[in-house]
Amino acid sequence: MPRTLTATEREDFLAEPRIGVLSVEGDGERPPLTVPVWYAYEPGGDLAFFTGTQGRTARKTRLLEDAGKLSFCVQQAEFPYKYVTVECSVVKADRSPGFDDVFAITSRYLPEDHAQGFAAGETGDPTGTFVLFTARPDRWLSADFSE
Repeated sequence: MPRTLTATEREDFLAEPRIGVLSVEGDGERPPLTVPVWYAYEPGGDLAFFTGTQGRTARKTRLLEDAGKLSFCVQQAEFPYKYVTVECSVVKADRSPGFDDVFAITSRYLPEDHAQGFAAGETGDPTGTFVLFTARPDRWLSADFSE
């Protein structure tokens, strides 16, 4: 049987640079939207991720703003399997985020020069489609299959 991670273990696991899977309620005609995203998280803090890259209008932006809540999951896909799921409330949708906030996310996934270029390009986007969301973790679920 898997064990539940401690609060410290689950927060440390979420803080690692993994690809997160975000789920948000659909619009009534379609099922919930589930999509992989880059994110940033520090133990004890809020979750941050962005939508609407490259000047594209993202369906998830509207759905997140309408629902005001989401589920977020990260996993360790190789044995010993682990996962953390967080149910969150959206606390902020920043349509003109600063470079440093975006770079804090992109630098977890890209080499520094690419992360800087990505962050600079998106924060300089005048279309207003790029949105940095902040979400507060409200409820945690986790499992560790290592024992």
